[in-house]
Amino acid sequence: MTDSYIHGYDPRENIRLQDQASTLTDLLHADTMYPAGSLVLEAGCGVGAQTVTLAANSPEAVITAVDISATSVAEAGRKVERAGLRNVSLQQGDIFHLPFAPESFDHIFVCFVLEHLPRPVEALSVLKSLLRVGGSMTVIEGDHGSTYFFPDSAAAHRAIQCQVELQRRAGGNANIGRQIYPLLRNAGFNDIHVSPRLVYVDAGRPELVDGFTKKTFTAMIEGVRDAALAAGMIDEPTFDQGIRDLYRTTEADGVFCYTFFKGMAIKT
Repeated sequence: MTDSYIHGYDPRENIRLQDQASTLTDLLHADTMYPAGSLVLEAGCGVGAQTVTLAANSPEAVITAVDISATSVAEAGRKVERAGLRNVSLQQGDIFHLPFAPESFDHIFVCFVLEHLPRPVEALSVLKSLLRVGGSMTVIEGDHGSTYFFPDSAAAHRAIQCQVELQRRAGGNANIGRQIYPLLRNAGFNDIHVSPRLVYVDAGRPELVDGFTKKTFTAMIEGVRDAALAAGMIDEPTFDQGIRDLYRTTEADGVFCYTFFKGMAIKT
């Protein structure tokens, strides 16, 4: 597998991922806790933004976190150390070629990973082979097509579509959240439950205005500006207007909505 992470690995992206994780902790993780002694694989841990929550929620589980990027693994290690967590081991590894024996894990956790992979069903099938019978697979993904806001803006939608198209060209799918159920089914899972996790933001939720609308979603779209312009997907005035309009949704009368999808399946 090639490393096709479209957002890059610069410090600004690291901060964005941490803001996202901190803002969405309860929404995405409240119902993910593993029993004492469980062997858990986090596949595609990135910079550890989700790892620290995963480990803190299940302090007596043994978590192995892997990522294809050595730079990300090193940063994840620093986060784990700063958090004082002792139940996590980290290593570099390709999801398609992991050095683990079949049925090595009781549970597998995959968050914001499948969207970057050109062969997500194959990835899930490979991971399924590492899961013991009766073990759980948890998958979390976003879906840019679920984005809507007030005031509405054609320019903002076009700017968002630039990110979607750039990710498609890199072999990924920014709208993959809606496909979690069929992906898990096609990977051979039968006992599947998928739930939408709506992020609704208005001025009455200032922590989400800042942490999600500004620092997570809009920062992500803003981050593809140069690539979108270089690819001729959009003109500079339209993209910049789209970003201004996304920030406009953070004002007193603005509203922003986005949906994540969380799927949980059992290997039978």
